[in-house]
Amino acid sequence: EQAVAVAGAVIGGILLFVLIGTTAYLLWKKFCCLHSYEKLTSPVKTTNASAFFQDQTNSEMQLKSTRSRSVPFIIPPKLHGRDWINLTNEEQVQEDSDPHMIPQSGPRSSFHSLAGAYVVGTINPELYKIPEDKSETDFPDGNIGRLWFSVEYEQESERLLVSLIKARKLQPPADSCSPFVKIYLLPDERSYLQSKTKRKTLNPQFDENFVFQVSSKMLLQRTLKFLVYHVDKQKKHHLLGQVIFPLKNEVLTDDNKLVIWRDLEKENLEPPSEYGDIQFSLSYNDYLGRLTVVVLRARGLKLQEESHAVGVYVKVSLMNHNKFIKSKKTAAVLGTPSPVYNETFSFKADQTELDTASLSLSVLQSIKGEKTLLLGRVVVGPFMYTRGKELEHWNEMISKPKELVKRWHALCHST
Repeated sequence: EQAVAVAGAVIGGILLFVLIGTTAYLLWKKFCCLHSYEKLTSPVKTTNASAFFQDQTNSEMQLKSTRSRSVPFIIPPKLHGRDWINLTNEEQVQEDSDPHMIPQSGPRSSFHSLAGAYVVGTINPELYKIPEDKSETDFPDGNIGRLWFSVEYEQESERLLVSLIKARKLQPPADSCSPFVKIYLLPDERSYLQSKTKRKTLNPQFDENFVFQVSSKMLLQRTLKFLVYHVDKQKKHHLLGQVIFPLKNEVLTDDNKLVIWRDLEKENLEPPSEYGDIQFSLSYNDYLGRLTVVVLRARGLKLQEESHAVGVYVKVSLMNHNKFIKSKKTAAVLGTPSPVYNETFSFKADQTELDTASLSLSVLQSIKGEKTLLLGRVVVGPFMYTRGKELEHWNEMISKPKELVKRWHALCHST
């Protein structure tokens, strides 16, 4: 029994030793396989991509000498090994190997080039051009000239600085032109500042500076007025046009210098009517069903009291079958019989209502502590309500949709 036990122990030890050895061998073999490289039986077939890299290096050297603004575009690693073709414009573009893709003909877009191009090419100079100043070239039909100027206000010294820059495309009554400009700060029409006269030019360059002393409280009530004249050989002055520029809608500070251009407009040389005149524009948008009124200015008003406390404003009312629909008012302008407004109002009006609708513009004077006084009124509308210039203005507005039609109208005192 002892012999059998000894023999069993020996056999068990041998089997355990064999098992441990086999396990160690398998682990060693697996470890060696992870850190070994498979030996290739044949050399890898090289693609023409490596040759292309060499060509690219040479082409880049040539491009630096011939096209210094070329920008290289690197191929992503996942695209290495593809077939490439040469284009006539020296760009390298990946050849499309998908049989389901339809090749594009004609010029390649920039997006297509970015997707497949190897070298982008020269920079397009058109993208970096400074935009052309169209104010120097775009002149509408019937234009009589254009004026450039700048405005700045010094709060501390209460000075309004006006720089007269230039004028272009003036239309003198004769072949030659010797222009100069008078500058007013309304409502003061008795004093003005004047530029130098530029001899024999339709496009004068002034570059002159002018200063008006005006308090900050009154600044927004003031309006700049530029009158452009031509001097003939007999020293007579001919008015070529004017520019009216209200200051109430502008933000004037020390660090905010506004450079502005405006087209010249002809001054109404006819004497004012008995109760004064008002100028406004009409426009109708048939698509939106919107009637627009731009109250521009008035002149020759018969104020009941002329002082800085007197405010003059315009009330615009939309009527239909003489029934009041809606009204809007401009801001009051103080102390002048020739106020400038430049305010726009819009009313909703269906196109079918234009034959029965009308607009009433009333010029009113308000004095503190007293009743509002009517200085004058004008009504424009269809044949049902108006005749003469008022009817012509209304009909021209309808015949020219979306276009502002501007006219002067005489005020009457009927209520």
